[in-house]
Amino acid sequence: MSLLLNPRDIDFILYELLDTEGLIATDFYGQHDRETFNAVIDSARRLAEEQFAPHAARLDANEPTFDGERVHIIEETRAAIDAFVESGFMGIAANAEHGGMQLPWVVSQAACAWFMAADVSANAYAFLTHAAINLMTQFASDAQKQRYLEPMVEGRFFGTMCLSEPQAGSSLSDIQLRAEPTPDGHYLIKGTKMWISAGEHELSENIVHLVLAKIPGGPPGVKGISLFVVPKYRVNDDGTLGARNNIALAGLNHKMGFRGTTNTVLNFGETGECHGWLIGEAHRGLTYMFHMMNEARVGVGMTATMSGYTGYLHSLQYARERPQGRLPQQKDPTSPQVPIIQHADIKRLLLAQKAAAEGAFALVLYCAWLLDRQRTVSDAAERARVGLLLDILTPIAKSWPSEFCLEGNKHGIQILGGYGYTREFPLERFYRDNRLNAIHEGTHGIQGIDLLNRKVCMQDGAAFDALLAAYRETLAEAQGVSELAEYRDALAAAITTLEQTTATLLAVRDGGDVNRALANATLYLDAFGHVVMAWMWLRQALVAVRALPAAQGDDVDFYRAKLQACRYFFRYELPRVAERCALLAAADATCLETEENWF
Repeated sequence: MSLLLNPRDIDFILYELLDTEGLIATDFYGQHDRETFNAVIDSARRLAEEQFAPHAARLDANEPTFDGERVHIIEETRAAIDAFVESGFMGIAANAEHGGMQLPWVVSQAACAWFMAADVSANAYAFLTHAAINLMTQFASDAQKQRYLEPMVEGRFFGTMCLSEPQAGSSLSDIQLRAEPTPDGHYLIKGTKMWISAGEHELSENIVHLVLAKIPGGPPGVKGISLFVVPKYRVNDDGTLGARNNIALAGLNHKMGFRGTTNTVLNFGETGECHGWLIGEAHRGLTYMFHMMNEARVGVGMTATMSGYTGYLHSLQYARERPQGRLPQQKDPTSPQVPIIQHADIKRLLLAQKAAAEGAFALVLYCAWLLDRQRTVSDAAERARVGLLLDILTPIAKSWPSEFCLEGNKHGIQILGGYGYTREFPLERFYRDNRLNAIHEGTHGIQGIDLLNRKVCMQDGAAFDALLAAYRETLAEAQGVSELAEYRDALAAAITTLEQTTATLLAVRDGGDVNRALANATLYLDAFGHVVMAWMWLRQALVAVRALPAAQGDDVDFYRAKLQACRYFFRYELPRVAERCALLAAADATCLETEENWF
């Protein structure tokens, strides 16, 4: 088995859990077949294992440097990304009319998962470009698509998203970057952006920054934000590169993990004119950017999942090969030591990782499949239902893997013991890389507030109701399946508890005590996420139970392993929901009522 990802699990999720082949019957994806999907995924695996994974540790140890004029990145990373571009992966999901493969998003994510697992830092350059491609496909003008989008699909231009500023951080209503209109149709961009991943490098001909800024005279707060395309080099009418666009790299941020991805402070228009071009309508920039941000949030969840997944597989291999100690009943000190995988506590640590990684993988691919459904379904009501599901699951898909696959990396380090804490093994790197995912694209706490204060009550609770209906459909499907009765009943009880807790918190909020209702929104996010993950595991268990009677060879162990991971999650993890909900339902104000001067 690969140490990056289990290819059998990809097949299971794509073709047994999700109806990925059903997408072939749609007009948008009708030119493809399962053989094409698998060929692309297999190609991604080979490239990830041969070009990305071997140099991940070196990139981590030799992070990009800035000499005052240019950013330098190790040559192996350039070679890997060049191979990625040459293989067509930058346009893997882009529309055919713009030169892309037009593969389903769920297939593209399954393929790109290999690169995330192999070298998360190197993959980030492509990750951000994919998101920029999708945003511009949706909102850019035809001229902007020709000038910027198509070169990104070709892999000649890379993309970024520029939101945060030194004084604003996550509070986008406080951004100060200005965009002054000119008679020539462009805007003069001036100000500073902070924490811009992939904001400067020499890996592509050009960098297309998608920048949030405020046009003078616009509405205050987020309603006055507009979105601009601001290239590193201006692009001439014939597509050739023009002059530098006066975007200056003020410096690189030095990170705990993700060290191979440049993280930058950019000054726009510091010593001359920086030109930007408005995307769509003025003052609707945050609406457009949320298209990119929501996609990036699910992508962050995939990134976190892959760090957890490869960490699991590395620690699993070590546990199988490392002899140490003897089982409690073995009293003879001269008897051979046993592989540590035979110790019950090591099995616990492995099951915790497996349940988190494989459960999260199913969730993020399910979200990608929902996006494909939303794009291709013809019935308006069904399209709306799918959109609501995707809306309410996005904060979970981003945050649950970021929190609990990171916990899985902790377990992986524990299995290796002292070796896991050294740089000679990659587990500590996986942990450092994964720690970022709970921070960027909206912190864990922000996702909790978004879920409780917005997503569960949007459209009078329509998104929450859509998710509850999906739960009930799975519970009905599991009715009468004796092997899963325990899990079905446990999930039904957890759903009821979460429903009641949600109603209580919304009543507190609607009664005027908003601060108290949202004080423990992060705990709500975790509880909500555990219910979602239990649902994902029950769905996987249903497939496994039905497949086992006819299974042969390695598939027997594969399906039994799925059932055992489900058993672990329901017995060890799902009970946490009741504990969290008890605290939430009391609208506990311990944290809220703590005075600043008590610290």
